Amino acid sequence: MNLLQKEQFNTVSKETILGKIIVVTSGKGGVGKTTTSASFATGLAKRGNKTVVIDFDVGLRNLDLIMGCERRVVYDFVNVLNNEASLKQALIKDKRCDNLFVLPASQTRDKDALTQEGVGRVLDELKEDFDYIVCDSPAGIEKGAVMALYFADEALIVTNPEVSSVRDSDRILGILAAKSRRAEQGAEPIKEHLVITRYSPKRVEMGEMLSVEDVQELLSIPLIGVIPESEAVLSASNSGIPVINDEPSSSGQAYMDVVSRFMGEDKPMRFLEAERKGLLKRIFGT
Repeated sequence: MNLLQKEQFNTVSKETILGKIIVVTSGKGGVGKTTTSASFATGLAKRGNKTVVIDFDVGLRNLDLIMGCERRVVYDFVNVLNNEASLKQALIKDKRCDNLFVLPASQTRDKDALTQEGVGRVLDELKEDFDYIVCDSPAGIEKGAVMALYFADEALIVTNPEVSSVRDSDRILGILAAKSRRAEQGAEPIKEHLVITRYSPKRVEMGEMLSVEDVQELLSIPLIGVIPESEAVLSASNSGIPVINDEPSSSGQAYMDVVSRFMGEDKPMRFLEAERKGLLKRIFGT
């Protein structure tokens, strides 16, 4: 192998080990996007992947609450962008998982603090050290949301099974196709995955909610998971624990399934049917 071939080999090898950027996004707020970001990142880390999850919601900041590290925030994403702190200073290591880190958003700045050049620089630095960089995007199509998805390699589109949420998610798909770096460069499109949250088979049967098939037909992207409506999600969030760590809960199991499918495993979809009560339950209500 001559010198030129060695240089080409080293370049290719380096590119293949760079971390992958995954944006978790939605058109509408309140659909469970940050919950999904926290659980998805935790699931990747629990499988041995060095993972960082970044809060792009500058000015609000909720990811640190769900991750249970709000009291440990000293420096944030904007401090790193402005060279006021290093990544090493700003990254918070999860207490439950050695492979998991959090980069919190700033509560005192606005979204204009995010610049394409600055965000790209930070992400490039993270790609050198992490297997996965999960970007928790703000809802909607404003600057913070577009910045979160611009550099993405893959995207988790989070939607509730209701018409307005699905419609707004369809708009996000248009932005992913038109405003990402991959789109600008004419590269391979961002790989899209659909996550349906707060799904209630009983309400679907009653006609109060779109079915999984309805949502898939409207959005036409591959389904990677269905998260059932569950009190476990709220309970986990209030406790500062990603619900994926609540392994007995249906929501925790559903998020583990999402991670498994993302990693290429063939997992059947669960929690799509309403629970049928047996005779004793119908008689005695137990």
